[in-house]
Amino acid sequence: MGNFKQALRSIDAFPRAEDHLLQKTKSGAFVSIVGLVIMATLFVHELTYYLSTNTVHQMSVDLKRGETLPIHINMTFPSLPCDVLSVDAIDMSGKHEVDLDTNIWKLRLNHNGQIIGTEYLNDLVEKGHVNHSHGHDDHNDHHEESDHKVKLHNLDEEAEDMIKKVKHAMANGEGCRVYGVLDVQRVAGNFHISVHGLNIFVAQMIFEGSSHVNVSHIIHDLSFGPKYPGIENPLDGTSRILHGSSGTFKYYIKIVPTEYKYISKEVLPTNQFSVTEYFSPIREHDRAWPANVALFGEAVYFLYDLSPITVTIREERRSFLHFITRLCAVLGGTFALTGMLDRWMYRLVEALTKPNSRSIVR
Repeated sequence: MGNFKQALRSIDAFPRAEDHLLQKTKSGAFVSIVGLVIMATLFVHELTYYLSTNTVHQMSVDLKRGETLPIHINMTFPSLPCDVLSVDAIDMSGKHEVDLDTNIWKLRLNHNGQIIGTEYLNDLVEKGHVNHSHGHDDHNDHHEESDHKVKLHNLDEEAEDMIKKVKHAMANGEGCRVYGVLDVQRVAGNFHISVHGLNIFVAQMIFEGSSHVNVSHIIHDLSFGPKYPGIENPLDGTSRILHGSSGTFKYYIKIVPTEYKYISKEVLPTNQFSVTEYFSPIREHDRAWPANVALFGEAVYFLYDLSPITVTIREERRSFLHFITRLCAVLGGTFALTGMLDRWMYRLVEALTKPNSRSIVR
């Protein structure tokens, strides 16, 4: 039994010296304090790293069908009053979906950008694709042209009041902020904000030429679903201001269906997107008004298409064993390093203060 205890003591990796052989120094105290501070800092860092979540990205084929696509809009038009702006959305089949759970609001802004009024946008124009056949006769064209001329000279009082109101607002530098949600089908399409909802003759009286339609805009927020941690929408904060010119802005958007899975197992369906921008200035021969106000291009278009690939982002937390392993490594390494530093400092101080004395091995 005695031999077994002796053998057991021989494999002790942490032999203890007797108390009278230990010597405490000021340099050792300084190194100990520095070591404790470093270890406490590393412990807090490792604990924070363990409690934080890591995200893992996966890709798969998008199998969703029959769902709607929410479009969140928040834009400012500093040079166009709210009375002339309208929002139209159309999908690849040519049918508008603006009456499907659509909630759009307009805020009247003064020249300083302060809100001076609010109204609900109920003038969304539903336009279907009109199939123009070659069988239109000249009599019908002449009849329509005559009707246009009559309307031009016989604007009702309501239209005249609107013209005066809009001109007064433009003279005061009034702008408009458009915000809300469009729910459209999950197919390729576009939506645009423009003055296309106006009667052609009213538009002529207000702007006196399509080149005076200033579609300068600021995009505060444009997204296709709720936001998740870390998402970056590339159009947020975009500002496009025109000075003395007009034209058409087109944003070509590629939507990527996305699912964000929280560590609590909650799933958030949303969408990311990339965008390419194109601006077409108005040409000299296009400055005259066309026969239909919807035919001229001064507007802000958002043309979107959906990717067949969906991205799944999953939150993960590191394992507890991984945390313990890293903690032991950093704390043990710091303890060993400070012990070596203490020995070096002790021997250096001893060599400088007692050059002729015998070296003491600690």
